[in-house]
Amino acid sequence: MQKPGGFLPSFPRFATQAIHAGQDPEQWSSRAVVPPISMATTFKQEAPGRHAGFEYGRSGNPTRNCLERAVAALDGAKHCLAFASGLAATVSITHLLKAGDHVICMDDVYGGTNRYFRQVAAEFGLKISFVDCSQTQLLEAAITPETKLVWTETPTNPVMKIIDIEACAHIIHKRGDIIFVVDNTFMSAYFQRPLALGADICMYSATKYMNGHSDVVMGLVSVNSEDLHNRLRFLQNSLGTVPSPIDCYLCNRGLKTLQIRMERHFENGMAVARFLESNPRVEKVIYPGLPSHPQHELAKRQSTGCPGMVTFFIKGTLQHAETFLKHLKLFTLAESLGGYESLVELPAIMTHASVPKSDRDILGISDKLVRLSVGLEDIKDLLEDLDQALKAAVSFITLCVYVCASPLKCKSQLASQSCAEKLPAASLLSGPLRSLGGTLK
Repeated sequence: MQKPGGFLPSFPRFATQAIHAGQDPEQWSSRAVVPPISMATTFKQEAPGRHAGFEYGRSGNPTRNCLERAVAALDGAKHCLAFASGLAATVSITHLLKAGDHVICMDDVYGGTNRYFRQVAAEFGLKISFVDCSQTQLLEAAITPETKLVWTETPTNPVMKIIDIEACAHIIHKRGDIIFVVDNTFMSAYFQRPLALGADICMYSATKYMNGHSDVVMGLVSVNSEDLHNRLRFLQNSLGTVPSPIDCYLCNRGLKTLQIRMERHFENGMAVARFLESNPRVEKVIYPGLPSHPQHELAKRQSTGCPGMVTFFIKGTLQHAETFLKHLKLFTLAESLGGYESLVELPAIMTHASVPKSDRDILGISDKLVRLSVGLEDIKDLLEDLDQALKAAVSFITLCVYVCASPLKCKSQLASQSCAEKLPAASLLSGPLRSLGGTLK
C-alpha cells in the first residue's frame, strides 16, 4: 500500500525476520521447516541436573522458544517472554514491585488493566495513580520518591490518545529507578518499537494483532535489560504464567503474515476513518492517521503507520448507538480486536464497564462512543455496511437537528432540501423540528 505521507519508513527486513528469526530447521533433528508443536511436559536428562536446555514444560518449551526469539527480533529487543495472556504479563511485571511502591498508570487504558490496578494490585499494598501521560507535565508532577513503575498505552484504549514515548522516557529515567512500560497492543511490532524510543518494557496482548486470528489468548513482553529479563524469566516460571505450546505455535504462525495484515488494516482503517469523518451522522472521529487528530504529528514522528482501530461518536443518544450496532451486518458486535474480521463494540457498556462512570465521563467514554476494529474485508463492503447502519440509526429528521442551520424554520428548510419527499408530513410541521428529534430511528 502507499502510506499517507509523513510516517516513519517501515522497519527494515521486518517480513524476513518474521518468517525466519528463531525458525532455523537445523534446531530440529527432523529438520522441520515449520517449527513443531512440542507438547511434552518433561524432558529426559543425560544425568541428574544435566539436560539439553529443557527440563519441565513450565520452565521452558521448544515451541515457546521459537516464538520468543521471533518476537524479540521484531521488537528490536534482546529478549522476549511469552505469557498465558496480556493480563498474565501485566501481573508478572507488577510482581517486580513490593508493597508500598507507587505505580503511575495512564488514565485511559484497557479496561482489564484499569480493573487490575484498581481492584487487585491496590489491595496488595501498591499505591496507584491514574494520570494523563499524554500531558508530560502531569506525568512529571505525579512522580514521587516511591514511584517504581509507569504504565502507558499508545494509542490509548479507547479514546486514542498518543503518548510521546521518548519524552516520557526522558522524564522517567532522570528520576531514578523507575520501570517504564508501554503497552504496544494497538500498534503491534510492525508500526511501533517502544524500546527504541526509551521504554524499558514493551508488552502486548498478543491475542490481538500479533496473533491476528482471534483464536489465541496470550501476552508478550520484550526487554533489552539483562536484569529485567532474568527477573521476569524467574517470575514467569515461579508464577506459572506460561502459554500452551499450541498457542505458541499459532501465534508464531500469525507473525508470518503480520506485515501484510497490518498494511491492510492501515489501508482499511484510514478509509473507514475518512468515510466516518465526512458522514453527517457522525459527531467526531478519533484516528491518529487523520490530520484532525490532535496528536497526528506526534503519531507520524514515532510510528510507521496506524492500525485498524477507529473510535467515533455517533450523533444522538445511546438508543441511536444501539440501533447502529443492531443493523451492522459485517461488523460483529464483540469484545477484543486485531483479528482479520471486523468487530465493533460500545466500550462504556462492554470493555470499559468496570471503569467507574465518573472516570469514564472525564475520559469522554460516553454511551455514544463506538470502537471499531477494522478487519481485512473488502473496503467497499465495510463502507456500505457502516453507511446502511448509520442511516438506520440516525433518521433524517434527527439528522436535521444537528446539521440544519436554522432548525426552527422547519418547513422552509425541509422544502429547500427536498425533504418533503422523504418526510411526507413535513408540510404539516409548524412547531420546532427539534421537538421531533430522536423520535424516529
